[in-house]
Amino acid sequence: MSKNDRIIENTNATMSMENMPLLQEDKDRIRECLEGKISFEEAIDKLVKQYTHKR
Repeated sequence: MSKNDRIIENTNATMSMENMPLLQEDKDRIRECLEGKISFEEAIDKLVKQYTHKR
């Protein structure tokens, strides 16, 4: 198991304890960040835009 896989699985285990397991798209997003394809800040910005409702 790679370092990135361990990070993702540990994160999923922690989130699962709170009854919020990661979806595959969450795991993919984390992997992209860990591999340097996108920055964590870019990923956060995309999520904020996705879930922000404009009035």
